[in-house]
Amino acid sequence: MPLTPEEPQIYESVPGPRNAAGAARTPQASHTAAPVPGPRPSPRPAPPRVDSKGPSTPGRPGAPRQGNPPAPRTPAATAPAAAQIQLVPATDATAVEIADETVDKLLDEGRAPGEILLLTTGEQHPWAQHELSFGEDAYWRQLADGEDIFCAHASAIARTTHRTIVLLAVNGGTDSDAAAALPGALEKATEQLIVCGDPERLRALL
Repeated sequence: MPLTPEEPQIYESVPGPRNAAGAARTPQASHTAAPVPGPRPSPRPAPPRVDSKGPSTPGRPGAPRQGNPPAPRTPAATAPAAAQIQLVPATDATAVEIADETVDKLLDEGRAPGEILLLTTGEQHPWAQHELSFGEDAYWRQLADGEDIFCAHASAIARTTHRTIVLLAVNGGTDSDAAAALPGALEKATEQLIVCGDPERLRALL
Protein backbone atom coordinates (compact mmCIF):
# COMPACT_ATOMS: atom_id res chain seq x y z
CA MET A 1 0.00 0.00 0.00
CA PRO A 2 1.52 3.39 -0.93
CA LEU A 3 2.35 5.68 1.92
CA THR A 4 0.50 8.91 2.21
CA PRO A 5 2.39 12.17 2.80
CA GLU A 6 1.11 12.37 6.34
CA GLU A 7 2.42 8.92 7.30
CA PRO A 8 6.09 8.60 8.23
CA GLN A 9 8.12 6.07 6.28
CA ILE A 10 9.29 3.17 8.40
CA TYR A 11 12.32 1.18 7.32
CA GLU A 12 13.23 -2.27 8.45
CA SER A 13 16.65 -2.77 10.02
CA VAL A 14 19.52 -3.61 7.69
CA PRO A 15 21.81 -6.56 8.56
CA GLY A 16 25.45 -5.66 9.19
CA PRO A 17 28.31 -6.84 6.97
CA ARG A 18 29.21 -10.49 7.10
CA ASN A 19 32.70 -11.94 6.72
CA ALA A 20 33.67 -13.95 3.70
CA ALA A 21 33.02 -17.28 5.36
CA GLY A 22 29.55 -16.21 6.56
CA ALA A 23 28.03 -16.88 9.95
CA ALA A 24 28.77 -20.28 11.46
CA ARG A 25 25.85 -22.62 11.66
CA THR A 26 25.31 -25.00 14.51
CA PRO A 27 24.51 -28.45 13.07
CA GLN A 28 21.58 -30.26 14.57
CA ALA A 29 22.53 -33.44 16.41
CA SER A 30 21.47 -36.63 14.64
CA HIS A 31 19.74 -39.32 16.69
CA THR A 32 21.50 -42.13 14.76
CA ALA A 33 24.99 -40.71 14.04
CA ALA A 34 27.86 -41.92 16.25
CA PRO A 35 29.90 -39.28 18.11
CA VAL A 36 33.10 -38.24 16.38
CA PRO A 37 36.21 -38.72 18.58
CA GLY A 38 38.63 -35.93 19.14
CA PRO A 39 38.29 -32.29 20.14
CA ARG A 40 35.53 -30.27 18.52
CA PRO A 41 36.18 -26.79 17.22
CA SER A 42 34.45 -24.12 19.24
CA PRO A 43 31.62 -22.55 17.29
CA ARG A 44 32.14 -19.07 15.92
CA PRO A 45 30.08 -16.36 17.52
CA ALA A 46 27.35 -15.03 15.28
CA PRO A 47 28.24 -11.64 13.79
CA PRO A 48 26.36 -8.73 15.28
CA ARG A 49 23.34 -7.31 13.47
CA VAL A 50 22.66 -3.67 13.07
CA ASP A 51 19.23 -2.18 13.49
CA SER A 52 18.14 1.42 13.42
CA LYS A 53 19.39 1.92 17.00
CA GLY A 54 22.89 0.53 16.38
CA PRO A 55 24.56 -2.92 16.67
CA SER A 56 22.90 -5.46 18.92
CA THR A 57 24.67 -7.71 21.40
CA PRO A 58 26.47 -10.67 19.75
CA GLY A 59 24.50 -13.84 20.10
CA ARG A 60 21.23 -11.88 20.41
CA PRO A 61 20.55 -10.58 16.93
CA GLY A 62 18.16 -7.68 16.83
CA ALA A 63 14.84 -8.37 15.13
CA PRO A 64 13.82 -6.08 12.32
CA ARG A 65 11.73 -3.21 13.55
CA GLN A 66 8.24 -3.17 12.20
CA GLY A 67 6.01 -0.12 12.49
CA ASN A 68 2.36 -0.32 13.33
CA PRO A 69 0.17 -0.57 10.22
CA PRO A 70 -1.35 2.80 9.29
CA ALA A 71 -4.87 3.34 10.55
CA PRO A 72 -7.51 3.20 7.83
CA ARG A 73 -8.42 6.63 6.57
CA THR A 74 -12.06 7.54 6.96
CA PRO A 75 -13.35 9.79 4.19
CA ALA A 76 -14.79 13.05 5.39
CA ALA A 77 -18.52 13.14 5.46
CA THR A 78 -20.02 15.22 2.74
CA ALA A 79 -22.66 17.63 3.88
CA PRO A 80 -25.87 17.46 1.88
CA ALA A 81 -26.42 20.37 -0.49
CA ALA A 82 -28.98 22.94 0.68
CA ALA A 83 -32.16 23.35 -1.34
CA GLN A 84 -32.45 26.34 -3.65
CA ILE A 85 -34.80 29.10 -2.52
CA GLN A 86 -37.11 30.86 -4.97
CA LEU A 87 -39.32 33.83 -4.05
CA VAL A 88 -42.60 34.30 -5.92
CA PRO A 89 -44.30 37.68 -5.34
CA ALA A 90 -47.72 37.45 -3.72
CA THR A 91 -49.84 39.12 -1.06
CA ASP A 92 -51.41 37.40 1.92
CA ALA A 93 -54.67 37.26 -0.01
CA THR A 94 -53.14 35.77 -3.20
CA ALA A 95 -50.36 33.56 -1.75
CA VAL A 96 -52.40 30.32 -1.86
CA GLU A 97 -53.64 31.03 -5.39
CA ILE A 98 -50.11 31.77 -6.59
CA ALA A 99 -48.85 28.60 -4.89
CA ASP A 100 -51.52 26.54 -6.69
CA GLU A 101 -50.53 28.05 -10.03
CA THR A 102 -46.87 27.24 -9.27
CA VAL A 103 -47.84 23.64 -8.51
CA ASP A 104 -49.62 23.40 -11.87
CA LYS A 105 -46.46 24.60 -13.63
CA LEU A 106 -44.35 22.03 -11.81
CA LEU A 107 -46.72 19.25 -12.84
CA ASP A 108 -46.63 20.49 -16.45
CA GLU A 109 -42.82 20.30 -16.29
CA GLY A 110 -43.06 16.62 -15.40
CA ARG A 111 -42.82 16.69 -11.62
CA ALA A 112 -44.65 13.89 -9.84
CA PRO A 113 -47.40 14.93 -7.39
CA GLY A 114 -45.74 12.94 -4.61
CA GLU A 115 -42.66 15.20 -4.85
CA ILE A 116 -44.55 18.31 -3.71
CA LEU A 117 -45.44 19.57 -0.23
CA LEU A 118 -47.44 22.80 0.18
CA LEU A 119 -47.42 24.64 3.52
CA THR A 120 -49.43 27.68 4.64
CA THR A 121 -48.76 30.15 7.45
CA GLY A 122 -52.33 31.50 7.74
CA GLU A 123 -55.50 29.58 6.99
CA GLN A 124 -55.26 25.95 5.96
CA HIS A 125 -55.21 25.27 2.25
CA PRO A 126 -58.75 24.46 1.00
CA TRP A 127 -57.62 20.94 0.11
CA ALA A 128 -56.38 20.37 3.67
CA GLN A 129 -59.62 21.72 5.11
CA HIS A 130 -61.60 19.31 2.97
CA GLU A 131 -59.47 16.27 3.79
CA LEU A 132 -59.40 17.02 7.51
CA SER A 133 -63.19 16.86 7.52
CA PHE A 134 -62.80 13.08 7.15
CA GLY A 135 -60.58 12.85 10.22
CA GLU A 136 -56.92 13.36 10.96
CA ASP A 137 -56.01 9.69 10.57
CA ALA A 138 -57.19 9.59 6.97
CA TYR A 139 -55.63 12.99 6.33
CA TRP A 140 -52.13 12.09 7.55
CA ARG A 141 -52.30 8.68 5.91
CA GLN A 142 -52.16 10.41 2.54
CA LEU A 143 -48.82 11.94 3.52
CA ALA A 144 -47.46 8.50 4.39
CA ASP A 145 -48.71 7.09 1.08
CA GLY A 146 -46.68 9.75 -0.75
CA GLU A 147 -48.68 9.49 -3.97
CA ASP A 148 -50.16 12.97 -4.17
CA ILE A 149 -49.50 16.61 -3.35
CA PHE A 150 -49.88 17.14 0.39
CA CYS A 151 -50.98 20.40 1.99
CA ALA A 152 -50.47 21.21 5.66
CA HIS A 153 -50.22 24.14 8.03
CA ALA A 154 -46.70 25.31 8.82
CA SER A 155 -47.33 24.77 12.53
CA ALA A 156 -47.51 21.00 11.84
CA ILE A 157 -44.32 20.91 9.80
CA ALA A 158 -42.67 18.55 12.28
CA ARG A 159 -45.17 15.85 11.26
CA THR A 160 -44.46 16.22 7.55
CA THR A 161 -41.81 14.33 5.62
CA HIS A 162 -39.04 15.41 3.27
CA ARG A 163 -40.09 16.07 -0.29
CA THR A 164 -38.22 17.20 -3.36
CA ILE A 165 -40.07 20.53 -3.64
CA VAL A 166 -41.69 22.44 -0.80
CA LEU A 167 -43.92 25.47 -1.36
CA LEU A 168 -44.53 27.88 1.52
CA ALA A 169 -47.53 30.17 1.00
CA VAL A 170 -47.22 33.12 3.40
CA ASN A 171 -50.97 33.80 3.47
CA GLY A 172 -51.20 35.29 6.95
CA GLY A 173 -49.81 34.97 10.42
CA THR A 174 -47.27 37.20 12.12
CA ASP A 175 -43.68 37.82 11.10
CA SER A 176 -42.68 35.43 13.88
CA ASP A 177 -44.88 32.71 12.37
CA ALA A 178 -43.35 33.21 8.93
CA ALA A 179 -39.81 33.41 10.34
CA ALA A 180 -40.33 30.12 12.19
CA ALA A 181 -41.83 28.43 9.13
CA LEU A 182 -39.00 29.34 6.74
CA PRO A 183 -36.16 27.22 8.23
CA GLY A 184 -38.52 24.29 8.80
CA ALA A 185 -39.74 24.41 5.20
CA LEU A 186 -36.16 24.65 3.94
CA GLU A 187 -35.17 21.63 6.01
CA LYS A 188 -37.99 19.55 4.49
CA ALA A 189 -37.03 20.44 0.89
CA THR A 190 -34.38 18.24 -0.66
CA GLU A 191 -34.12 20.19 -3.93
CA GLN A 192 -36.11 23.43 -3.96
CA LEU A 193 -38.07 25.72 -1.63
CA ILE A 194 -40.54 28.08 -3.30
CA VAL A 195 -41.86 30.84 -1.04
CA CYS A 196 -44.96 32.75 -2.16
CA GLY A 197 -45.36 36.08 -0.39
CA ASP A 198 -44.27 39.69 -0.13
CA PRO A 199 -40.64 39.73 -1.41
CA GLU A 200 -39.49 42.62 0.80
CA ARG A 201 -40.95 41.01 3.89
CA LEU A 202 -39.52 37.61 3.01
CA ARG A 203 -36.01 38.95 2.30
CA ALA A 204 -36.01 40.61 5.69
CA LEU A 205 -37.05 37.36 7.36
CA LEU A 206 -34.54 35.29 5.39
